Amino acid sequence: MGIQGSVLSGNRSNAVVAWALLGVLALTVGENLLDADLLWAGLTVAAGVLVALPAALARDPEVLPPWEVVAVVALPVVVRSVASGRIVQSATYLSVAALALLVAVELDAFTSVEMTAGFAVGFVVVTTMATAGTWAVVQWYADQLLGTDFLTTPDALMWDLVFASATGIVAGGVFELYFHGEQFRFEWGERL
Repeated sequence: MGIQGSVLSGNRSNAVVAWALLGVLALTVGENLLDADLLWAGLTVAAGVLVALPAALARDPEVLPPWEVVAVVALPVVVRSVASGRIVQSATYLSVAALALLVAVELDAFTSVEMTAGFAVGFVVVTTMATAGTWAVVQWYADQLLGTDFLTTPDALMWDLVFASATGIVAGGVFELYFHGEQFRFEWGERL
């Protein structure tokens, strides 16, 4: 099932599952706030807003990304909130890649932007890599200005960037496999 079937047909079952997953994201925001993890609470709120934005703009609660895409966004955010150790770092990069995937899906489905499959995959990969690079710069400045110890060694930083790139490539591959051969462009005039 591609975006055409999930988003454009007003599929009630897709909407029910997507809204349920948004509820899980809301609970995750609460958990992050209780843990005083404001950064992840903010990221989770941003993910929820991105998921719900099409429904709000179309004024139709059934106009949502496919529940599978919402699940891909919710899973690493939830895992990162309840896990520890190396899994947290993996979930971090998966969250970024999932958000890039969601943005690519929504741009293609809900705007006049038409992405080829190759461009969409590249968009997800490059967005994930750019976010990881930006995060590395933020960590470096925090280490310099605040005396933190986020970046332990240059090797660790390089492996983080390699892992983020690989995660972006996998997310781009998922995008390609899931939507291959589907035309998924949403005409706003049909819904409004």
